[in-house]
This record gives sequence, structure tokens and C-alpha cells, in this order.
Amino acid sequence: MPEVTFSTFVLSLASSALVHLGEVPAPESGTMQEDLTLAKHTIDILCMLKCKTAKCLEPDEARLLEDVLFELRMKYVAKTK
Repeated sequence: MPEVTFSTFVLSLASSALVHLGEVPAPESGTMQEDLTLAKHTIDILCMLKCKTAKCLEPDEARLLEDVLFELRMKYVAKTK
């Protein structure tokens, strides 16, 4: 397992959101699954983390979180149109 850092934690949540968005196969089954409710919940968790950690993050961590949130939000909007 990779070392747990803030960045790996964010990327883990982002990976889960991508599975729920139906963008990548679920690791357990290898099948594509879409659950937009869970995707939104995971995106909301990342947003909460951004708000709660805004003054504590290194610049590269803040940039990663912002970029991940932007990409996930765009994919979510595209799926819910």
C-alpha cells in the first residue's frame, strides 16, 4: 500500500468518485457502475476537506485538491445534464 499522505487520500477519494461516475471500472468487480448520488457525496467530502484545510495545505496539495474538484465537478455536471 502507498504511504498515506494528504495527496494520496485526495486521490483515493477522487478514484472512488470516478468509479461512482461510471468513468472507470470498479476495482472489486471490474465492471462499470454509475451511482451519481455516491459520486456527489464523495465530491462533497472533497469540498468539505478543501474548506476545512484551506489554511493548512502546502501549495501543491491545495492545487491538487482544486484540480481534482474541478475535474470531478465537470464530469458530474456532464452526467446530470
